[in-house]
Amino acid sequence: MNERLYDYMKITDLKDMLKKSGEKYGNRIAYKIRAGEGKYKTFTHKEIREMIDGLGTALIDMGLKGKKIAVIGENRYEWNLSYLSVVCGTGIIVPLDKSLPENELRSLIERSEIEAIFYSKKYDEVLKRAKCDGIGKLKHLICMDLKIHTDGVYSQSELIEKGKKLIKEGNRSFIDAKINNEIMNIMLFTSGTTSASKIVALSHKNICSNLMDIASVLDVNCNDTFLSFLPLHHVFECTVGFLFALYSGAQTVYCDGIRHVTENLKEYKVSVMASVPAIYEGIFKIIRKQAEKNGCLDKILSKEEEYANSSMEERKKAFKEIHDMLGGNLKLMISGAAALDATIENKFRLLGFNLVQGYGLTETSPVVAVGSNKYNKVGSIGKAVPSVQVKIDNPDKTGMGELVVKGPSVMLEYYENKKATKEALIDDWFYTGDLARIDDEGYIFICGRKKSVIVLKNGKNIFPEEMENLVNRIEGVEESFIFGKQMSEDKNDIKIFVKVVYNREIAENVYKVKGKENIYKKISERIKEINQSMPKYKAIRGMILSEEPLIKTTTNKIKREKNLEVINKENKF
Repeated sequence: MNERLYDYMKITDLKDMLKKSGEKYGNRIAYKIRAGEGKYKTFTHKEIREMIDGLGTALIDMGLKGKKIAVIGENRYEWNLSYLSVVCGTGIIVPLDKSLPENELRSLIERSEIEAIFYSKKYDEVLKRAKCDGIGKLKHLICMDLKIHTDGVYSQSELIEKGKKLIKEGNRSFIDAKINNEIMNIMLFTSGTTSASKIVALSHKNICSNLMDIASVLDVNCNDTFLSFLPLHHVFECTVGFLFALYSGAQTVYCDGIRHVTENLKEYKVSVMASVPAIYEGIFKIIRKQAEKNGCLDKILSKEEEYANSSMEERKKAFKEIHDMLGGNLKLMISGAAALDATIENKFRLLGFNLVQGYGLTETSPVVAVGSNKYNKVGSIGKAVPSVQVKIDNPDKTGMGELVVKGPSVMLEYYENKKATKEALIDDWFYTGDLARIDDEGYIFICGRKKSVIVLKNGKNIFPEEMENLVNRIEGVEESFIFGKQMSEDKNDIKIFVKVVYNREIAENVYKVKGKENIYKKISERIKEINQSMPKYKAIRGMILSEEPLIKTTTNKIKREKNLEVINKENKF
């Protein structure tokens, strides 16, 4: 378990967090928003809290006290206002995935029993149809982009002003609302099809215990600037990116899109970012390409060994030109949601970037473990945060078993699903479904998803994520998917195959060949080299080559069952 390394602000609930952090950081900038070419609009922490109070007061005045209210849209400060105006005194917030198709969105509206929804204008027609068709209990539509109420749709900004006026007139229904921090105030849908997805019930206590834990182990303060990139409906971005920034009194800026990450880091002088491995891998490729272009790659590579035993600060100075590419201010990069290739992690750290892995789940609010300035080991997810206990259930002779978690950040239940709750929560221990090992120093190493493991005829286990990391290092490979295929009537006769998604332009340039067939041969040669470095039972026996991206969640996790369905449908072995 991680020790607390930094002073942290004690809070009981998110309303208490807004009050205490607002008093400390009220005049500091909370959000910096692009308002045209070279122009920006800013909001202070005080202004944000006044808007939340106004919006919450208006919602209660609409009769929404104690009701379920959803929010859907791209990352923007209005999304954050919606979330906090609901959860800090109005009712229960239900963040929805902005990438959902209409039929799935309608299903979640019905399942969650929401009565109102905040949304961005792109969902206007979809949500008007849902309301018109009488889907679930939906009564009120609130658009983040409307300036005035139009066609039966409320304007968020107009509601804020209405609420501020009510407060001036003495209405304190929201401001004085009491928070029970131990009951469900947040409903989160797990990824998957809408019928199979579970609803995670979280409380203020769950989220706030996690915020305090994170603050006590990560070097973040009010002088930092956060880049918001991952979708806000996902608990990783919601807790670590959005709520933690407000808790810390920091500034938040919004990414213009996946292609603009590096330029946004430089433009806004970002110091803290939380993202997924694919983004860090992409940043590293850009760094390498730029260094090669500038003619300083050889110099950098020669320095790596020289500074291997140096401090992070010394490395930062030695590789200043690299840091300047990303704004020169980046002090903390947190990787989560999937396994980060240890090679990429090590490269960033050698260059003086404090890249740490974290681990968590929707059911744990989310952070279970994270690396820190003091405690970090490449390849591990760090140590458990201070108030969380971890252990390995039913370990094998190597110490590997299912990671189980206990602590105040563990969910209340799966909403209205007693069977699933009973299976996942046993004596207050949450069974994560992830296989892991914990070393003698308390560092946790994730091996893979329990249900993703491929068991061979000889009883050996294959962890797809581990092998995918190796394949992904092949030049020209964008991503890969390892799977097992039954090769005879014997159901235990499993062979390992890989689906490789390649970049045609890069592959043709690297291998000096044209056409898919020739690229197939070149990548196959590289896979044979990988096979030679592994035990024979792990050898990859066949490859499918494609330019079509794998099916993934909005946080870039591979949907294994869905991808396997596509492979089985399109290929015969």
